[in-house]
Amino acid sequence: MGGATELKGPDLTLGVSAQDVVEARPFLGHAHGEAVMMVRSSGKILATGATCTHYSGPLAEGLVVGKTVRCPWHHACFDLETGLAAGPALTPIPCFDVIEENGKIRVAQKREVAKPKAPRSAPASVVIVGGGAAGAACAENLRRFGYEGTIALIADEPPGPVDRPNLSKDYLAGNAPEEWIPLRDEAFYREMNIELSVGDGAASVDTGGRVVTLKSGKKLSYGALLIATGAEPRRLPIPGADGENVHVLRTLADSRGIVGRAREGARAVVIGSSFIGLEVAASLRTRKVEVDVVSTDKVPLARVVGDAIGGFVRTLHEEHGVRFHLGPAPKAISARGVELEDGTALPADFVVLGVGVAPRTQLAEAAGLRVERGIVVDDQFRASADGVYAAGDVASFPDFRTGSRLRIEHWQVAERHGRAVARAMLGIGEPYRDVPFFWSAHYDVTLNYVGHAEKWDRIIERGSLADRQYVAAFEHQGRILAVVTLGEDLLSLEVEAAMSAGDDAKVKALAIG
Repeated sequence: MGGATELKGPDLTLGVSAQDVVEARPFLGHAHGEAVMMVRSSGKILATGATCTHYSGPLAEGLVVGKTVRCPWHHACFDLETGLAAGPALTPIPCFDVIEENGKIRVAQKREVAKPKAPRSAPASVVIVGGGAAGAACAENLRRFGYEGTIALIADEPPGPVDRPNLSKDYLAGNAPEEWIPLRDEAFYREMNIELSVGDGAASVDTGGRVVTLKSGKKLSYGALLIATGAEPRRLPIPGADGENVHVLRTLADSRGIVGRAREGARAVVIGSSFIGLEVAASLRTRKVEVDVVSTDKVPLARVVGDAIGGFVRTLHEEHGVRFHLGPAPKAISARGVELEDGTALPADFVVLGVGVAPRTQLAEAAGLRVERGIVVDDQFRASADGVYAAGDVASFPDFRTGSRLRIEHWQVAERHGRAVARAMLGIGEPYRDVPFFWSAHYDVTLNYVGHAEKWDRIIERGSLADRQYVAAFEHQGRILAVVTLGEDLLSLEVEAAMSAGDDAKVKALAIG
């Protein structure tokens, strides 16, 4: 995704002074017709591609932590020695040979990275139930970590794994073609020897016999099972909420359905001032649809990011023509529009519900797994039955920073979960220490959110939302649990790295400035 990257800096095949490449600071140039950067890490000089494989972000503007580099756009992380990716990127970046001689360093040819071999203790077969971010990432990473056994990836919804964030952002806005939406095509899965099944979901799991039965009756035995069934959009318990003109947004089909109604001049009511609801509002306004947002919140997003950011986002939307109706709940939906409890009638050609999601735990519950606000897992995503794992929106996992259990509905988090499960299945896993991250785009504004704060005592702010340079730290009992940034991409990465390292003092110093 994204366009070609403009080549900048020197031709690294000709060499640069060794003194120009300093510790932990990417040196950008190009080699063999593509953007390449050199990084000195613990004295060793490494060379890799400089373009993020997620949305073509500029890795040389990112953050080097040890032998990894993190993208400033969406926090994808790459190993500088192997090129391997951690979400939201899936594809590795290329690695290059480096030659040092006579005080100069130059980039030679691309280096073939040795493929690791999975331990002999790896399961004989893996079944992955769920074709979302977690399931897709697990399947790919099993192969990248050297697993050669059978992998079955069971996706309920066609076309299989998709770039879900794009469904409410650029694709819905008409700025991204549909060919960008599938994460991979069928040829990719064939090449990776991953058996992708689409439209024949799992009906039951027998954890004793280690068998998954599909809705068609087909049975799949497993050595290891990942349940990554994701979440289901909530519906409202009001008349008309299941009408033909009422849409939710979770799948490509959902997004297509909204696009089909989003003609210029049409009227839409978005119910819910969640991130997904407001992203839908922004995308519809880009298509010149008239938009009313209905929410019982007094300030949009305030429960997640506080009044200041919520108020800023509301004003931003109003400047783009969105009308807010905050307070009264929707009473009924008809073919003509939405009626609120205070009697207000909002005409609408169609309605979009953005009122949250519920984890799809039915399969796990029927299988006898422990479920409490999600499928309960340990710090390597192992569920309560031997050989069974859970990840993504459906997993209740321990937060290494606070000790509490979290269930988080973010794309990057789900992909990181899937990668961690792949390592755990192969016996090379470690306690999970990745920090939650998500981004939300509204017109020309993108908010980055690092960490997770379900409650806070105070919000420490600096900078200016109006000037698009802003930092807000959410503190609870003296500890900063989350940081929201606008126009501070590198700082967001630095906060994430400090949180991952458990350095609370550095987190506070970065946030306060």
